[in-house]
Amino acid sequence: MLRQVNRIAVDRPQGYAAELRATMALAWPLVLTNLSMSLIGATDVLMVGWLGPTELAAASLGFNLSMLFAIFGMGLVAGASPLMASEIGRRPHSVRDIRRTFRQALWLVAILSVAILVVLWNTGAILILLGQDPALAALSQSYVRAYMWSVPLFLCTLAFRNFLAALERPMWSLVVGVIGVLGNILFNYALIFGKFGMPALGVVGAGVGSVLTNMVMLFLMVAVVYRDRSFRRYHLLGRWWRSDWPRFVQMVRVGIPIGVSHAFEAGVFSAAVMLMGWISTAAVAAHAVALQLASLTFMVPMGLAQAATVRVGIGYGRGDAEHIRRAGWTSFTLGTGFMALMALIMLAIPGPLAGLFIDRANPANAEVADLAVSFLIVAALFQVADGAQVVGQGMLRGLHDTFVPMLFALLGYWVIGIGVGAWLAFERGWGGVGIWTGLAAGLGIVAVLMLVRWMQRERLGLLPAAAAG
Repeated sequence: MLRQVNRIAVDRPQGYAAELRATMALAWPLVLTNLSMSLIGATDVLMVGWLGPTELAAASLGFNLSMLFAIFGMGLVAGASPLMASEIGRRPHSVRDIRRTFRQALWLVAILSVAILVVLWNTGAILILLGQDPALAALSQSYVRAYMWSVPLFLCTLAFRNFLAALERPMWSLVVGVIGVLGNILFNYALIFGKFGMPALGVVGAGVGSVLTNMVMLFLMVAVVYRDRSFRRYHLLGRWWRSDWPRFVQMVRVGIPIGVSHAFEAGVFSAAVMLMGWISTAAVAAHAVALQLASLTFMVPMGLAQAATVRVGIGYGRGDAEHIRRAGWTSFTLGTGFMALMALIMLAIPGPLAGLFIDRANPANAEVADLAVSFLIVAALFQVADGAQVVGQGMLRGLHDTFVPMLFALLGYWVIGIGVGAWLAFERGWGGVGIWTGLAAGLGIVAVLMLVRWMQRERLGLLPAAAAG
């Protein structure tokens, strides 16, 4: 059984071909799982978009604000992933250390969720403070007060996903994710439009559907780890109330910079939504469409970044510099190569892609559709940079290097991304295209900085002593 549980983790692939196979075996279920999570959000946007541009803009404002906090939580919980991977690298058959790390991840979720729910309850006031239209803010608040209860459920599910990824057994996460997509479509259809005898709740129905979807996914994750013999032996929820303060502090030290980096990245797109709101409701709706498409492509390098964290983390735990090098560059090449292909597709057919989310034949949607196309053309230009920066972060996280990458994110996303974007949009008159151009510039800077730091990892002392020596 032990050999089965860690059949990849105890293997030592030799050469790039073997590393490619190991990375792909881990990455493709992670990619599809991330895609399924993104499709849940895309389903909300798609179905709410059928209600009209105003409802789409309101849901977009609320969803982006909610995701700003949820993504910070994702990063904080993600701190468990490199810790578990390095523990497996040091002791491939460890049970106690993995269990304790997982439990502390649940502690983090519980503490963080209280703060998140308090903030999101006041979404309307926050949006008005940020200069949004009061009517749009009120509708957005109605959506968020329903949706926000899904955030703690999602973060708990993510903790289980990190556990399965560290063991290089992510297939169950994919199965649960696919079920979540199908469930979300069903719940949204019933609750937004009043089907199957349910009341027509509009944007509120989309929020309630997300809560029900995340409840189902968390229940399935718990069932998996207690039904599968390979996972049951870890007793993940047994005595979950027991503290392990040194491990908790270590996870916070690794996880907070990841969470802040995630928040910087998500926050810059949320800030972009706010800036779009200062331009027009059509700009907000078009931004939502373009962002959903960019988010879908982003799921692939994001999955490869997660795989890089695990594969590099295993090498880090072993003190194997060659394993670290192969694991990092393999994921990086795959991630940037895929995003280059996506850039070509976005440049070739931006109109049909935008038409997936909004009826371009409807004259009422003409302005939104034209803006979405222009945003997609700019988004195509930063696809490679977006893939490079996220995989670069994943590679460095495998080395437990999270603080300096957080500073890179602050500089690239906010100083350059929002600074340049706002200047182009309002001072140079570029409108929404200027905001997207600033985002592209910021992502490019972060990508370069991450890559340079990875290439200098030995000189900077990021390798463990055994690997550096």
